[in-house]
Amino acid sequence: MKSTPKSLFRGLALGCLLLMHPPAARATQAARGHDRPWVTGEVAYDTQNPFARIIRGELPAYTVYEDGQVLAFLSKDQSQPGHVLVISRTSRAQNIMEMSPQDLTRVMLVAQRIARAEVRSLHADGVEIRQNNGAAANQTVFHLHVHVIPRWDDAPPEFARNANGTLDRPALAARIAAAIRD
Repeated sequence: MKSTPKSLFRGLALGCLLLMHPPAARATQAARGHDRPWVTGEVAYDTQNPFARIIRGELPAYTVYEDGQVLAFLSKDQSQPGHVLVISRTSRAQNIMEMSPQDLTRVMLVAQRIARAEVRSLHADGVEIRQNNGAAANQTVFHLHVHVIPRWDDAPPEFARNANGTLDRPALAARIAAAIRD
């Protein structure tokens, strides 16, 4: 059977989940009464978290990509111009340990598309892909999300500014979105 990049990525995602949480550890956690045994100290999914509210249209976002399963938008905190967050529309996973391999694959494939678009449209020299899990890892919104952050060897180029001198986020989002469609 011929392997495709998508099937290879699914296998890798599942393998990572299994390696991080071997059967013996999962069984031990289950014996302790955890309903999702690979996650300790979990709290219920907060349906009022900012990403859930963006998905429902209750908070604004500068969208660069969306389909029925995934949403990608500019981060409120632009650590670099073009910093994008990629989230699942359908999963309530708070971290990578909770996400299904299928949902994780879809999110990561979109993150890859965003990275390629940032290199083309923003002339980035590289792209940082980051995903934090838990408060100890600096996760602040407990809805799994992947950061796609363009990086430059030197200072980032100047991007459009609005009337008050701040980054023109709608223009930046449109620029990345156009590169995804190309």
